[in-house]
Formats: sequence, C-alpha cells, structure tokens
Amino acid sequence: MDMHLDPAIPATAAAHDGPIETDALIVGAGPVGLFQVFELGLLDIKAHIVDSLPHLGGQCIELYPDKPIYDIPAVPVCTGQELTDNLLKQIEPFHPTFHLGQDVVELQRRDDGRFFARTSKGTSFLTRTVFIAAGVGSFQPRTLKAEGIEAFEGSQVFYRVKDPTLFKGRNLVVVGGGDSALDWALHFATHPEHRAESVTLLHRRDGFRAAPASVAKMHALCEQYEMQFIVGQITGSEVRDGRLSEVKVTGGDGVTRRLPLDMLLVFFGLSPKLGPIADWGLALERRQLVVDTEKFETSEPGIFAVGDINTYPGKKKLILSGFHEAALAAFGAAPYVFPEKKVHLQYTTTSPKLHKVLGVETPVFD
Repeated sequence: MDMHLDPAIPATAAAHDGPIETDALIVGAGPVGLFQVFELGLLDIKAHIVDSLPHLGGQCIELYPDKPIYDIPAVPVCTGQELTDNLLKQIEPFHPTFHLGQDVVELQRRDDGRFFARTSKGTSFLTRTVFIAAGVGSFQPRTLKAEGIEAFEGSQVFYRVKDPTLFKGRNLVVVGGGDSALDWALHFATHPEHRAESVTLLHRRDGFRAAPASVAKMHALCEQYEMQFIVGQITGSEVRDGRLSEVKVTGGDGVTRRLPLDMLLVFFGLSPKLGPIADWGLALERRQLVVDTEKFETSEPGIFAVGDINTYPGKKKLILSGFHEAALAAFGAAPYVFPEKKVHLQYTTTSPKLHKVLGVETPVFD
C-alpha cells in the first residue's frame, strides 16, 4: 500500500505478505534515484525504492547536507538537504514507496521475464525493471586503528556528527585533514550554540586536503588560542573509570605525548562498498557498471544503471549527468513495462496528460 509522500515524512512500506509487485525497483534514494522516480512517473511507471541508509538523499545528505551545490541547472545554489527536499516535492504526485535501512541482497530473473529481488530485511519484490542508482555503493567510515578505541564508538568516539549539541562544552579532539575534519573543528571552535570547551585538530602531516579558506581560518584561530593544531597520529589510549580519558599521539619527531579529551571525532573519509551488486553477474569495469549511452542499460536486459554507479566513454560523475541518464533510462524501460504500447515523448509544458498526472492545470495561451 502506497502512502502519500511528505518531504518531511517519506512514505514507507506497510506490512506485505509475499513479494510486492511493481513496474520498477530503484536501488538507491540519492538525488539521481529520486529523479528517476519522476522520469518513470511521467511514463506512468510505478516504482518502489530501496536504500541502505535510514534516510533519503544518499551522498548529498550523508556527506554534505549543509554544503552549497552550484551546478544544478537553473538553481544558482542549494544545499544537499534543499536539493533532496525539492526532489521529494517534485515526485510527490507519483506516491513512491520507500524501503530504507536495507540492502538488496538477492536479484534473480524469473521465467516470466520479471526480476525477483529480496532485501536484507526480508522484503521481496517482483519487478519488470530494475534501476541501480546506488552512487558508488554504500558508505562505511574508515575507522581509527588503535587498540581499545572501538569499545567507545557511539559514546565517546564518533565517525559522523548527527547531533552537534552532544559536543557542546566538551574537550574535543578532531582527527583528519579533509573538509569534514576542518569544517567540524571550525564549527565547534566558533559556533555560539555548539561551542566546545576546547578543540584540538590532529592530522598526520601539516598539509591538508581541505579548502584553503578553511585551513587559513584554522591557523588564524590557533594564533588566537581559540583552538589547537597538532601534527601526529594516535597510537594508543588511556581509560579511567570506564571512560576514554586520553589518547597517545606520536609526532613526526617520534615522541609520544598524552592528549586528554572527552570526545574523539575521526574523519578519515568514507569507504564505498559495492556490496551485493558485485555478485549480480553484471558487466563491471573498475567496480562500476558498464552501460550503453542510448538507454543506460547494463549487460542484463531490463536492468539499468544511472548516476555514479555506472561507466561509459566520457562519463562525468555529476548530479546533472545522472539526471540526464535517468530520463533516457526511463524511456529505455518503457517497452519492458508496456510491451504493446508505443511511448511518445511529451512535454510537461504542453501535455494535458502530464498535467493531469502532475495535478496541475493546463495553461491556456492566447
């Protein structure tokens, strides 16, 4: 049963006995997967969407929900969160159903030509087409390799910031040299509502992969004694009264020093995992799915790949490229869903049929 989609409260699947029958199954609920819903909806193709993350938006929300994006056509600037919210509003007329926090672990073609899919939570589907919009796969944080640290994950050691208020007034050590490490170190050193008691940025070298402006701001704050920067690597830890009390930091000079802390934030980046997709028998090239540029179909008829997960000559990993791929993939899928029907290109500007689908009035031109 489909539920009405609200951008703030996404539709999720109700309990269902047996496989859910659908025209299309979309694997991945990032921007390209969400736009795929729209392009399919214009062709009257109904979709269910599965994503391994517990929320919608994919990389945009996982990696940069508040960072500006400047290359979405006709949108001078928007954040990852704003882009996701707008896409959800755009696909609202099609009432898609989302199945979040689960991976597609099995995909097999049946004798009738449809695909049987099963997720890690036991949800199963019978679908005529499959659209893989899984970005570069599911993301797992690269963890800190130091004895005893893993015992404090989620209580004192964090690889993501979900609630900034947890760190207010604490002594923080932020580890990493990329944008995430610099951004959060600066945030907790300066944000009036989330300001930490102290912030120490720790990186294995004095060069950074972050934006130069962020690096310059960090050095300026260090000069003002608003935060501290140390070159070194964590090589051990100390526990006192059942809590992580300090980390041992070995510098380039070979000397190990003790660094007291309340919380440890580690930003070594996220490692993409292709996961079960690698076992589906589809043609791969450097861990990406090979597609044609007519329909963005994989080596298996009826299975399409759009966005960062695919590869073809001239491929550019841009959100706008993924939107283009989603449009052509939808038309490529139509013959599998409507084998007896000729699908014509219609324009949302002038088509009364599409206006009815979108719930808008057809304009009258003098």
